[in-house]
Amino acid sequence: MHKKLLKFLILFDNTSLLYFPGQFLSGRVLLELQDDTTAVGLHFHVVGEGVVRVRSARQERTYDKENYIDFRMKLLGDADQGPEVLSPGIHSFPFKLGLPTGLPSTYLGRYGWIQYYCKAALREPNGLIHKNHQVFIVMNPIDLNLEKQALSQPFKCDVQHKLGVSCVGGGAVKCRVALDRGGYVPGESICVTALIINDSNVTIKQTKATLTETIEYLARGKVVQIEKRDLAVVVRGKVRPGDKDEWHNESLYVPPLPPTNLRGCHLVKIQYDVYFIIEPKSLEKPIKLQLPIVLGTYPFRNSSNDVSNSWPDSVLKPDTHYPSALPVFRPWLHDKPDNS
Repeated sequence: MHKKLLKFLILFDNTSLLYFPGQFLSGRVLLELQDDTTAVGLHFHVVGEGVVRVRSARQERTYDKENYIDFRMKLLGDADQGPEVLSPGIHSFPFKLGLPTGLPSTYLGRYGWIQYYCKAALREPNGLIHKNHQVFIVMNPIDLNLEKQALSQPFKCDVQHKLGVSCVGGGAVKCRVALDRGGYVPGESICVTALIINDSNVTIKQTKATLTETIEYLARGKVVQIEKRDLAVVVRGKVRPGDKDEWHNESLYVPPLPPTNLRGCHLVKIQYDVYFIIEPKSLEKPIKLQLPIVLGTYPFRNSSNDVSNSWPDSVLKPDTHYPSALPVFRPWLHDKPDNS
């Protein structure tokens, strides 16, 4: 049949492949045949799943999985009527289903992923099965305007830390750090303001602010792997004893990233923080201030007098960053988990 089957495609009506929970997933399975072809059935399967898979240095494997969508339909074939003969040419088989609300966003990580895809299988009477599949993207939006009001307010943190030996004139470093707010979306910049007063006898080598992403992978209710990476950093130089340094709205750019936590998923947790770090020029440990932030999908609207950052209620998706590409084939998805 490889000569008879010229095309076997899954085509979505939404060519961007980006969907929101609660929307309709619609399209068609397209077959192009060169000759008369007998088929027992054309089966269609929509899958949404979260997977965590971690291998240790000793080749031990931790595995867990949860399902979000498992929808099957038969686009062609009836057990009572038997096989059908499809004529040469193009045949189109439409499909349509509503996506459940509360689906977690698509996510692809090193130790786990959340992925959505459709599979189609054309079965011949002789047992031969032809398969194809197509990935689509789900984005569960987080509207910062619907989150806690405190996220729109400046976020401050203070610390006072002793440096040096007190009996020989040691003193304290005082630091106050503030972010312009507690919630952001990709494409925006985090404004960092800080005041560092060095009343110690130890020189501060440098101060820096870092936007950090922390990802926890869970299996069977336990954290089995943690990823942590710095996404943006701003560094300033020395603060000598008796001096002070002021930061005036230094910017940390927020790159395209998945939102804080993947709502609806219990296997992957994502957190974003701004760390303000003071590094003494000595053997003493750095002083770290942690300021958690929320990364959303829809930005804060401006005041009613400024409509530059607003959009009509009829518009579902604002102009923010979304993932643009996903791998089509992940061979390890087809491996059977080790249940031992």
